[in-house]
Amino acid sequence: MIKINRRHFLILSAGFLAGCQATDKSEVASHRKEYLVDVGLAQNYAANGVYSRFRDQGFFLVHRNGKLFALSAYCTHRRCKLTAEADGSFYCKCHGSTFDPAGNVTGGPARRDLPVLPTYTDERGDLQVKVSA
Repeated sequence: MIKINRRHFLILSAGFLAGCQATDKSEVASHRKEYLVDVGLAQNYAANGVYSRFRDQGFFLVHRNGKLFALSAYCTHRRCKLTAEADGSFYCKCHGSTFDPAGNVTGGPARRDLPVLPTYTDERGDLQVKVSA
């Protein structure tokens, strides 16, 4: 039986925990996948406004000033799902952050604007939104 004193035990424990933490981070990073969501033809979203039917897939489609783009549906403060308001703005029910229709922060605690997600048009003309899992 090996005897160790309290100091050595604490050093070994700290090293073990640091190793576990590094492993967890690498596993999380390796599980992050990106995928494309086919939202159909862009002309289906010709009217100005927020299309929230893809909220559960992690984004809103927004048609504003003649442009169609995808905004993340997660608050930049703590990643709670946002709610689209009638005026086109976004609200976080978790901590009260608000964002304007372009995704800019209008009220905290969030400090970063909503990310605009990449979009592509496939060979059939369907709009694809790249989402991180």
